[in-house]
Amino acid sequence: MAEEEVGNSQRQSEEIEAMAAIYGEEWCVIDENAKIFCIRVTDFMDDPKWTLCLQVMLPSEYPGTAPPSYQLNAPWLKGQERADLSNSLEEIYVHNMGESILYQWVEKIRDALIQKSQITEPDPDVKKKTEEVEVESEEDPILEHPPENPVKTLDLKISEETQPETEELPPVAHGVPITDRRSTFQAHVAPVVCPEQVKLVLAKLYENKKIASATHNIYAYRIFCEDKQTFLQDCEDDGETAAGGRLLHLMEILNVKNVMVVVSRWYGGILLGPDRFKHINNCARNILVEKNFTSTPDESTKSLGKKKVKKDKKKNDH
Repeated sequence: MAEEEVGNSQRQSEEIEAMAAIYGEEWCVIDENAKIFCIRVTDFMDDPKWTLCLQVMLPSEYPGTAPPSYQLNAPWLKGQERADLSNSLEEIYVHNMGESILYQWVEKIRDALIQKSQITEPDPDVKKKTEEVEVESEEDPILEHPPENPVKTLDLKISEETQPETEELPPVAHGVPITDRRSTFQAHVAPVVCPEQVKLVLAKLYENKKIASATHNIYAYRIFCEDKQTFLQDCEDDGETAAGGRLLHLMEILNVKNVMVVVSRWYGGILLGPDRFKHINNCARNILVEKNFTSTPDESTKSLGKKKVKKDKKKNDH
């Protein structure tokens, strides 16, 4: 029983980190010790018409044998509409018992809000808040502007050298770095459809002296096998304990497939504690969204479910 609780606690921590990376300021910690969290969900439009707050409390048995406790808070949510949405969330839990479901819940709610926005008038409270949000957003996002320090910017180009006839080197994209207390994090992403391409991507990245000199090059990949309807996936910490597993968990929650993410970290001499995992996930999430590897809310909700996962036991030495 103790081992099961430890396992649940670890999975909860990974899910919470992933949710914070995915939703940013929409994700709010109410009571960290009691595992109570809240997320503000809108219909995902530039000018949102409907909003709802989902508050969840994670019991120690979650995600193993117990669902999260939850509240749906919105002045307009009443009667049959509330019952229908609650039934949808409980149905997701029943079909995914023992798995992390918070992302599916949020996107199911968002999907319901999008459908509602197409047939009804906007929520008056949301309409009032829209102007305030627009004023606050005048400040440019940090990641839209490359940092000034040259160590943070890697202008890497994949050469068109002849690759082995068996597999072709896929294109590799590089994200905007994040720097915190002299440590720099940068994500790299590539589409992959087989483990051989994973090795090609790693080899190509390590040709760059800056990447090869990184303190850690954490990576994870997910490949969907159409014939067996299973995922081939694996991860590597490269000395940053548990970072690869957290990165893979983020990719599972985002329901990405046929993609590999590598996050390079250059250690700056100051310990970051848990913040390092936040930066690794944020780097990965940003580039997956930017390069359109993430599904739409509707696709994610429909395709997520109990998945058979096959772990690739072959690790690459580097």
